[in-house]
Amino acid sequence: MNKEILLDTYVLQQDMRIRLPKQILNNLNVIKGETMFDIYINVDSQEIILRISNSKRGDNRDAK
Repeated sequence: MNKEILLDTYVLQQDMRIRLPKQILNNLNVIKGETMFDIYINVDSQEIILRISNSKRGDNRDAK
């Protein structure tokens, strides 16, 4: 069963931003300016996947 729901279609801005639909605030536990997303890409299916991150703001996962 496919759980994907199309919320809206947006253009990729010149500065690489994508506007997220307001329905995300109503349906997910996210806070503007605070919630971090992990970004994945599936080249085969040409999909970009956003997942709410478990890391806290300011964490640097690349730091060694």
